[in-house]
Amino acid sequence: MAEAIPGKPGLEHIRALALDVDGVLTDGGLWWGPGGEDWKRFSFADIMGVSLARRAGLVLALISGEDSPLVDRYAEKLHIRHVIKGCRDKAAALRDFASAAGLDLTAICYMGDDINDLPAMRIAGHSAAPANAASAVLAQAGFIAKRPGGNGAVRELVEAILTAQNLNPEQVLLQP
Repeated sequence: MAEAIPGKPGLEHIRALALDVDGVLTDGGLWWGPGGEDWKRFSFADIMGVSLARRAGLVLALISGEDSPLVDRYAEKLHIRHVIKGCRDKAAALRDFASAAGLDLTAICYMGDDINDLPAMRIAGHSAAPANAASAVLAQAGFIAKRPGGNGAVRELVEAILTAQNLNPEQVLLQP
């Protein structure tokens, strides 16, 4: 697990997880179907990670620069209430999420992969990135997953949060 950034809380204090979508929950690729529709690939490892986070009581948010109905579908399937799409100012979106969830920014971990995520990463209590994030994002991240975006990076982060909070993923999974 990554070391805590001086002046920022460690993962044991995290109560919410805000995620970028493309490049974090997906591999950043975009497929176009024969009818012109967008297709995205999501990892079941990350789906399990999001489910574990929810069952552990973490409040979840998706903050995406894209305005894709696939983000809504993902959020609906995984019971994520806080969804901000078509977002150009991710720091403002993170502040809005914190306010709506009744949380201080210090209690939120934000995971992003590209330079448009940096403003949100700077104000979050903890920041994280997949292994294949842009170099400026890796330099900002307090936690860097060993796995790339769309391939288990979110799961890895969630397991690190659970471990820091002395929660066993298997026991968390069995909770209603």
